[in-house]
Amino acid sequence: MYIGGDINGGIIDIGQLFTRPALRLSPYKTSQKGMYICSSSTPPGGGVHGMCGYHAAKKALKEIFKINISNT
Repeated sequence: MYIGGDINGGIIDIGQLFTRPALRLSPYKTSQKGMYICSSSTPPGGGVHGMCGYHAAKKALKEIFKINISNT
């Protein structure tokens, strides 16, 4: 239960749009090699769209298998 909180991990403003969850080139990578994050704190934020997982999976596939995945 999120009493007085936000299930998306805080307010989404212009500063956090590009720096969530941490300021790094890829918001889906973690410091652990081969581990990626796809929570609602990553772009494009929370919702019922599943795009956080989609973008994290694209990043993981691109880096692990060194393949080029189109945006289609």
